[in-house]
Amino acid sequence: MLVSFGDSLSEPANRAALAFRSEIEQRGWDGVEESTTSLVSTYLRFDPLHLGHAELKQKLDTLLAERDWYDAPLPAGRSLWRIPAVFCTDLGPQLEQAAEAAGLTPEQAIKDFTQSRVRVQTIGFAPGQPYLGELPEAWDIPRQSTLTSRIPEGALAVAIRQMVLFSVATPTGWQHIGQTAMRLFQPEADEPFLLRPGDEVEFTQIDAETLSNMRNDPHGGAERSDLP
Repeated sequence: MLVSFGDSLSEPANRAALAFRSEIEQRGWDGVEESTTSLVSTYLRFDPLHLGHAELKQKLDTLLAERDWYDAPLPAGRSLWRIPAVFCTDLGPQLEQAAEAAGLTPEQAIKDFTQSRVRVQTIGFAPGQPYLGELPEAWDIPRQSTLTSRIPEGALAVAIRQMVLFSVATPTGWQHIGQTAMRLFQPEADEPFLLRPGDEVEFTQIDAETLSNMRNDPHGGAERSDLP
């Protein structure tokens, strides 16, 4: 069953989806086997032999009426990640192009990327891949009309006021503006996904040599701290 808080992405709708899912997890309803979030929705997988559709809908309607979920506190247990990244150069070959589309100089663009704290709005498209936002309004630029044939693991890309940090090498329509050394998907680990929805991210600018020295660190030099 899907509970949607908006037709398009907004900070309140994303907040509501995260908070609502957290509350469902805490209540531990018998018959709900899994929950997750997208950008603006909470998804529940349930066993109809233990919890009927009508009963679950009534429980959800009751929970929805208990408070204003668009103004709910974000879930506890979130992390702040400070992630080193190289911008521009051949490791971010489309930064100048993206900056021009936003009406900014490359220097102003990097300032926006390193001074904006962004939230992991959802994980999707590939295992452990975070969608991060929102950037200032100038970054409401479209995705490309054609695909880049390959963007590497750890690449940072931008469009529609969001950044995507790629967990695997893949074709994409997003513009490649930087590079990190993070391994976002670690299937051998107890927790395969490094970032979680609701976490917050700040990028710090480094040079290519420093990035190269961070390649052996599974966190790619990123530092994690607890958020209140």
